Amino acid sequence: MSQMKILFVSLGCDKNLVDTEMMLGVLNEAGYLFTDDENEANIVIVNSCCFINDAKEESIQTLLEMEEKRLSGKLEALVVTGCLAERYKEEILTEIPGIDAVLGTTATASIATCLEHVLKGEKGGYFEDLNQIPYISKNRQITTGGHFAYLRIAEGCDKHCTYCIIPSVRGRYRSIPKEEILEEARRVVENGVKELILVAQETTLYGQDIYGKKSLHILLKELCKIEELRWIRILYCYPEAIEDELIQVMKEEDKICNYLDLPIQHASDEILKKMGRRTNQAEIRNIVMKLRKEIPDICIRTTLISGFPGETKEDHEILLDFVKEMKFNRLGVFTYSMEEDTKAATFPNQISEEVKEKRRDELMILQQKIAFEHAEKMIGKVVDVMIEGKVADECAYVTRTYQDAPNVDGYLFLQTDKELMSGDFVCSKVTSSYEYDLIGEMSDEFTK
Repeated sequence: MSQMKILFVSLGCDKNLVDTEMMLGVLNEAGYLFTDDENEANIVIVNSCCFINDAKEESIQTLLEMEEKRLSGKLEALVVTGCLAERYKEEILTEIPGIDAVLGTTATASIATCLEHVLKGEKGGYFEDLNQIPYISKNRQITTGGHFAYLRIAEGCDKHCTYCIIPSVRGRYRSIPKEEILEEARRVVENGVKELILVAQETTLYGQDIYGKKSLHILLKELCKIEELRWIRILYCYPEAIEDELIQVMKEEDKICNYLDLPIQHASDEILKKMGRRTNQAEIRNIVMKLRKEIPDICIRTTLISGFPGETKEDHEILLDFVKEMKFNRLGVFTYSMEEDTKAATFPNQISEEVKEKRRDELMILQQKIAFEHAEKMIGKVVDVMIEGKVADECAYVTRTYQDAPNVDGYLFLQTDKELMSGDFVCSKVTSSYEYDLIGEMSDEFTK
C-alpha cells in the first residue's frame, strides 16, 4: 500500500478544494503517498466540477486524458469525485469505461474504502445522503501553502436560482455545528495557518437551520479568540441576508478583514426576478451604501452574469450604469451558461454566445477603469500585507492586502532587502500602482 502514489486533480471552487483536502487526509491515514507528477502516479483521483459549461468541459477533458493512461495500463485506478460525479453518476460509469469508480459529494469519507475495492478489480459508485453534514477529517492536508486555508461553515443551498444546479448536486443548506468549525479552525491554525477564509454556498445564512437564527456574527466572535490567527475573510454573502449584527462584528473585530464578497448577478429588476434572486436593485444599492458608510475602507467584490435569457439591450445598459455608479472594488463577469435541469434552460429568448461575450467584455472594460482608479487611490496608504512568496531574482515579494482574496484578486509587490517567509505579516507603504496590482515598500508605521 505504501508504494501506491496518488495524483489528485482538484477542479472548480474553493468548496471543492476543501473536499479534496479532506480526502487527502483520509488517504494519508490509509498509508497512500502523493505525487504532482502524473507519470509517477499509480492512481488518479479527479475532483470534478460542473457548475457552468466551461467547468464541465474542463472536468470531462481531464477525465478523458486520464482515461487514456488508465486504458493503456499506466494507471492502476482512475476515480472521479465531486459535482460531476454526483450529477452524472450513471453516465460516467457507462460512457467512460476507463473510470473505475465515482464518489458523490457527501461520500468523501469513503475514498479509502473506494480505492480498496477498486484495486481488487471492483468497479462501482459510492454515494451518501445528499443532505448529511460534510465530513471533516482531523488529518486534513492543506494544499494552499500552509499560511491560509478555506474554512467551510455550511454546505448546500435552498435558494434554487433558476440558472443554478447546486441544490441538486450539493443538497439543501445545512450549517456545520459551531463546535466542529471551531475545532477545525484551531487545528489548522496550530499547523501554521494565519488566514481563514470562510466559505459556503452562502455564508450569511449560517446557523439559521440549526440555531433558529442567523449566527455568522456569533461564529466570527468565537473565531477571533484564536490567538495565532491574524485574518478572517468572508466570502459569498448574499446582499439580502446581511444584517446589522454582521456589520457590527466586522467593525469591532480587527482580525476580520474589511472585505466582503457580495454576489449580486445583475442590477435589472426584471432579470433579477427571472433569475429567482431574492433582491432588487434598490436593496442592493442600499446595502452597498450602508456597508460603505459603516465601514469606510471596506472592499466589496461582486460577480455578474451577462446574457441571461431575455436580457435586453436596456437590461444590459441598466447593469452598466449600476456598475458605473457603485464602483465595486473587485468584479468578475460570467457569461450565462445554459444548464440542463434548470428552469432558465427552458426560458425563451436565449441569448447568442456572441452577444453574451460582447456584453461581458463591455462590463469588464468598464470595471477595469474603475479597478485601476481604486488601485491609484491606495498610493500613500500604509497597510498590513501577508507574504505569499518571493519574486525570482529580485529583492521583492508577492504579498496580499486585506483587499485581496487569494487567486481572484490582485497583489502588492513589496520591494525590500529583508529576508521574509511566506505567511509573515509586515507593514507596507503603497508607493505606486500598476493596473490591478500595487507596489510598496516596508514601513515602520502602524496600520491600527
